[in-house]
Amino acid sequence: MDTDFEKRLVMRGGSPYGYQSPQKKQMITSPLTSPSLARKRLTPVNSPQKEKYGDRFIPSRAGNTWDVSFSLIQEKEQITRKIGRDGSECSKDLSFSMYSCLLKNEILGTQIEDFKETSDERRAFAPISDDRNLFSFKPKRPSVINELSSPYSLSPVSSKSQKLLRSPRKASRKIAKIPFKVLDAPELQDDFYLNLVDWSSQNVLSVGLGACVYLWSASNSQVTRLCDLSNDNDTVTSVSWAERGNLVAVGTNRGYVKIWDVATNKELNVLEGHSARVGALAWNGDMLSSGSRDRQIFQRDIRTPSQVPERRLVGHRQEVCGLKWSPDNQCLASGGNDNKLFVWNVSSQSPMQTYTDHLAAVKAIAWSPHHHGLLASGGGTADRCIRFWNTLTGQPMQSIDTGSQVCNLAWSKHSSELVSTHGYSQNQILVWKYPSLVQVAKLTGHSSRVLYLAISPDGEAIVTGAGDETLRFWNVFSKARSQKESKSALSLFTSIR
Repeated sequence: MDTDFEKRLVMRGGSPYGYQSPQKKQMITSPLTSPSLARKRLTPVNSPQKEKYGDRFIPSRAGNTWDVSFSLIQEKEQITRKIGRDGSECSKDLSFSMYSCLLKNEILGTQIEDFKETSDERRAFAPISDDRNLFSFKPKRPSVINELSSPYSLSPVSSKSQKLLRSPRKASRKIAKIPFKVLDAPELQDDFYLNLVDWSSQNVLSVGLGACVYLWSASNSQVTRLCDLSNDNDTVTSVSWAERGNLVAVGTNRGYVKIWDVATNKELNVLEGHSARVGALAWNGDMLSSGSRDRQIFQRDIRTPSQVPERRLVGHRQEVCGLKWSPDNQCLASGGNDNKLFVWNVSSQSPMQTYTDHLAAVKAIAWSPHHHGLLASGGGTADRCIRFWNTLTGQPMQSIDTGSQVCNLAWSKHSSELVSTHGYSQNQILVWKYPSLVQVAKLTGHSSRVLYLAISPDGEAIVTGAGDETLRFWNVFSKARSQKESKSALSLFTSIR
């Protein structure tokens, strides 16, 4: 017989002579037994399967809770957003973070004793540690075993957690979203280039309404009318208090600057020289700077206006709408409708620095009282940016697009924060933290452009005026200093010998 034919017969289960065993024949030819049933009978039902291990370690993901991990990540992002933008939600987040630290101490043994909110704020608010990712297969073992508490202690938590609960926590700061006082201001002009509101060191608010200047005392809410220019066929275009708070300068539409003594309610001087309206005023001791639509800046000594000639600062090509002296009274910043920002020295008549990055009128100007030489400026509708300048080196520092017209800027007296008021198109008030430029609060309520801004003498409240003919008072800044004053051995007041 052919050897190849014999092999094929053997593979088919037969024999070369056509003989088959009775068991084999019954299993194949019986009508009561199908091939599938035969396979089931050959394989036991509950037979254990042997596990095979290779040279690679493939972790088992059967116990992972993906939905919980994703929810924790989303919750962490929401908490971080609340911290950065809105200070009013901090109380809930603080309690959550304290609870999270306690769980870490008791379960993971992380030995947290002090709750540092300011230095490690974002990490403390996270429900899990920052180095944990979504695809972690085993929890990390604590590097330090939690120390055993005393057997006589009645506290259910460890000693580290007890120190954590006793650690001082910084009180959460809340900024009210609504003003604490609203005053009607009829005939308050809706003009971007004017400055009609100022707050004196004696806690008196001066407001230019049409042809009159009114004084409102914040201590007793008494309102008095200082002057009326209707007989001269003139209107008020700017007001500014002197540093001592007893003199107020009034700029008019006809180009005059009038000095009034509030204590005696008398007009002391009338300064002439401008050929157009005076929309910006700034005091430097007994020297008064005035910016006009005639593109000139005058600096005059109010004690001897007739004997000492004025200094004329010529540089702007359009109306001067912003003037501010630096805290050391050495530099004057001026902004104009020509989109330029100049910095003038007290002893020169030409600008020592010129900034041309803004794309719209520069009215909002503010010098930082905390950082020497730091100047902030804001642009109009076509610019919408707040820019920061280092006037010591003449270099731009950073900028942020606010999304709307910047009308005013003012720094806090107690912390490195500043407030900005805006016009087209959101009409809002924003509080910023410097240098991170994170929004601390957003205040809304005015139905028109927020064109005017002044800070109270204690540095806690601000007043805003808008074209909706209202004045709104807001509690914005905190009186407590955020930065600790450094103690020097050279200071005369650190110790008494």
